[in-house]
Amino acid sequence: MTFKDFIDIKFNIFLLKSENLIKNEFDFIHSYSNKFIGWLYDFTPKIITSIIVLIAGYWLIGVLSRVIARALKRKEIEVSLLTFLKSMVSIGLKIILFITVAGMLGIQNTSFVAIIGAAGLALGLALQGSLSNFAGGVLILMFKPYRVEDIIEAQGQTGKVTEIQIFNTVLLTPDNKTIILPNGNLANGTVVNFSKEGNIGINIDIEIGYENNISDVRKTILEVMNSNSKLLKTPCHLVIVLRFGDGSVFLGLRAFTKIGDLPFVKSEILEEVKEALMKNGFVQPPIKRITL
Repeated sequence: MTFKDFIDIKFNIFLLKSENLIKNEFDFIHSYSNKFIGWLYDFTPKIITSIIVLIAGYWLIGVLSRVIARALKRKEIEVSLLTFLKSMVSIGLKIILFITVAGMLGIQNTSFVAIIGAAGLALGLALQGSLSNFAGGVLILMFKPYRVEDIIEAQGQTGKVTEIQIFNTVLLTPDNKTIILPNGNLANGTVVNFSKEGNIGINIDIEIGYENNISDVRKTILEVMNSNSKLLKTPCHLVIVLRFGDGSVFLGLRAFTKIGDLPFVKSEILEEVKEALMKNGFVQPPIKRITL
């Protein structure tokens, strides 16, 4: 065998192996191409349906968000809370849409639900107090038991509401102190709103001697109250007998004033009633106690 014959044999063997390798590769590609085409043929309806559901879902979420926003605006919800609620509803619905579409594509959504549940539980435990204050802030801003500029009494504090935040309510006391109260306690506790009706009642108790004629005393006090411009004409002023004590009769003065005049009108009424009773010669006119 010559060297040329040896080279020809090797070359033919190489060609044969190359042909077999190419044929095997082609069969492999052809097989997986058929599988891919079959998978695509079976999966295409799911993809198309999922895309339609995704597009329709996004459109529907946008419509629902606008409807909810208009409904909240009609209830005069604060702008900050309105924006937050709109975003929260939109994000929540989009998460539900994402899980639904994933399930339509055959992806197991059990893991998504488990992850979201675990994250929610961890976040709730870590922010338990803050979430309580947040929920209270949402309730306060939605149902408005009080508004900014109202004078309220809550948690042992009395002052004017200067700001309602998501987590806290800020009060300004008469002695110019800033009090920050957590909304969770305010939403679940008792709140006295002095400004809810636009005016506030004042109660003043005084003592007079038994020697005095109650009708004359009542007439004198009513003249003082009617002449004071800071007292509202309606409801009408009242001077009533509360009880009889040791050596004195207790009278109650009842009237209404604007909330802003409250710090001044009590002092004025006390001074004017004292002067009027002394001027008309009534016995034991000093005022010993004031209750609000």
